[in-house]
Amino acid sequence: MKASDAEILIIPGYTNSGPDHWQSRWEAKLSTARRVEQAEWSKPVRDDWVSRIAEEVNAATRPVVLVAHSLGIPSAIHAIPHFRNKVAGAFFVAPPDVANPAIRPKHLMTFGPYPRDPLPFPTITIASRNDPFGSYEHADDIAASWGSLLIDAGQAGHINSESGHGPWPEGTMVFAQFLSRLKP
Repeated sequence: MKASDAEILIIPGYTNSGPDHWQSRWEAKLSTARRVEQAEWSKPVRDDWVSRIAEEVNAATRPVVLVAHSLGIPSAIHAIPHFRNKVAGAFFVAPPDVANPAIRPKHLMTFGPYPRDPLPFPTITIASRNDPFGSYEHADDIAASWGSLLIDAGQAGHINSESGHGPWPEGTMVFAQFLSRLKP
């Protein structure tokens, strides 16, 4: 599949992805990409976020590829039962441990726990060894339950602009390869 064959839905996490974040850069470069806008970025409500993602998937006119970061991941996972249109695949980066009582702000726990059923489409999950919002072991566990290919990003922090992942060329290459293997 080529990017032009899909609707690429950029699903940011808590507080949105700023202009230097790799998601914002990808959105600007990929002609078929659009951001799933949330009404409330700094006080997220699980049902609202899940509904917005389902609305965007269901409004798509081509196969959808999800590109979710952080809190966007559990939001997308919880939205799957509401999808009426085809999702060709999902690219998940830096899954937070939303069942961890130490997570801050605490209301992010309302996005957990993750469903553990195998996912109905191909996925890649990229996780860091030193992500302050979720351990690599947690990412390995949930990726295995979903049947997702897990990629070890090494010591990459939260894989966002604050951890030096604005342009993130390695992520671009992995995404391009993943996209090329998807079927429309």
